[in-house]
Amino acid sequence: MSEAIGREKTIFFLKELTNQIIAAAIEVHRHLGPGLLESAYEECFCHELSLRRLLFERQRPLPLEYKGIQLDCGYRIDLLIANLVIVELKCVEKIIPVHEAQLLTYLRLAGVKVGLIMNFHEPKLTNGIRRMVL
Repeated sequence: MSEAIGREKTIFFLKELTNQIIAAAIEVHRHLGPGLLESAYEECFCHELSLRRLLFERQRPLPLEYKGIQLDCGYRIDLLIANLVIVELKCVEKIIPVHEAQLLTYLRLAGVKVGLIMNFHEPKLTNGIRRMVL
């Protein structure tokens, strides 16, 4: 019984955390609109996360383990927030399956359960957000 309650609390916390992350992204998009480079959105989004006192790591290296050795293949997570949510930022015409596959792979490799893809190129940011759970 207590395990189920703990799981419910974790789910609630993750949902609240992702809602805060999305609210921060919407704030950035509201001020900047679509059309900038991903690096500009990343910089402003990180500032907004800091203002909201959310802990994050930016451009975190993601090594690949293969047959017992770790390989640095140059993979980087755009943002890891509170060690619980991976955020991949995009500035593309639309999110396509390869973007979703990338996030799912990053979740698996990092051992993280929840991720967000945020496409700042959309006129309305909420149309460019995908929440994914491993």
